[in-house]
Amino acid sequence: MRNVSRTLLLTIRTSGSYSPFDIAVNQRNIGYQFLKEETSLNQQQDRATAGFTVQKEAEAKLPTEYGPFRIVGFRSTTSDEEFVALVKGEIKAQEPTLVRIHSQCLTGDVFHSLKCDCGPQLQRAMKLIQSEGKGIIVYQQQEGRGIGIVNKIAAYALQDEGADTIEANVRLGFGVDEREYGQCAEVIKLLGAQRLKLMSNNPDKVRALRNAGLEIVERVPLEISAKQPAFKYLLTKKEKMGHLLQLNGIF
Repeated sequence: MRNVSRTLLLTIRTSGSYSPFDIAVNQRNIGYQFLKEETSLNQQQDRATAGFTVQKEAEAKLPTEYGPFRIVGFRSTTSDEEFVALVKGEIKAQEPTLVRIHSQCLTGDVFHSLKCDCGPQLQRAMKLIQSEGKGIIVYQQQEGRGIGIVNKIAAYALQDEGADTIEANVRLGFGVDEREYGQCAEVIKLLGAQRLKLMSNNPDKVRALRNAGLEIVERVPLEISAKQPAFKYLLTKKEKMGHLLQLNGIF
């Protein structure tokens, strides 16, 4: 049918004039061919993303002070969550790729809060990827270990009264850590990575990505020299959450 359609289109387009019948046949064949090709493309895309609950929506170049990246936007198909990935270089499944899942921290990433190490960790990850020439940062919009920015501010108020970061979250009615990383793993897979050099101090992220079928060939520590306001926060992560931290200079 595909060859017949092309023959009809060629005959009509090279004739001296178009009858109403010719125009109708031409429009039908164009519409049929477009629909057939669009259906084939959609089927290919469906096969490529079968079983995934995130989908790529947009991509652009992003020059940064650390070097040029690609910025890629994804949306969840099961919630209203959006994901942003910074990508550098050609990502190949069989080559180990530097990867970080960075949970959104408005206070640290944007306002440069000294209560945590989040902003400096993000900057360090970008520098390491720039130096490596290849890598991925998945920016996960789960502020405050998944409780949201307003609840995080309420937790800060409880910390001002003496609670640690875990006690504050629990007193607000939340779990110790509300985040989940399944869709972050999907983003990493859709970007083409399979074997990871994971930049993280959090064993939960290592376990989650391994459970999602990704291979962690190396854990790259991402420990920052913090200032005094972050000491209690980091101690709590190490002692109560099992984060892999040395905390040299704090003890």
